[in-house]
Amino acid sequence: MALQWMILTYVVAAEAAIATLLTLPSPKAIKSRFVSLISLALQPSLFIIPFAGFQLLDIYWKNEHRLMCTGEICTAAERDRYERSIYKAQRNAILCVAACLLYWCIYRVCKYYKEIQSVEEVEKRLKDE
Repeated sequence: MALQWMILTYVVAAEAAIATLLTLPSPKAIKSRFVSLISLALQPSLFIIPFAGFQLLDIYWKNEHRLMCTGEICTAAERDRYERSIYKAQRNAILCVAACLLYWCIYRVCKYYKEIQSVEEVEKRLKDE
């Protein structure tokens, strides 16, 4: 079960790196090529949204069907195991939300950059007339 969380962790790290590179100032030629490359990669990488959503549903289902260990009948080891599973579930939920949020941020930055380019082209055409 840890493989899916490792995949999601690597995807979130890659998305964070891409978002950082998109927002850093750079020359216009490099920026436009990088944005066009990322825009081409956005469509295939949309799989992360349903994947993260499915993982969130899995976390919810496991949380609803988890054995509670709050009474005095639980041993210290069982209580520690229960608390660790809660912390892991919280961490994994944060990973899922971060994956979706970072994907949305990258999508919006690319879209805004393309809109800015089109407005600049229109402005340039109007100046030339």
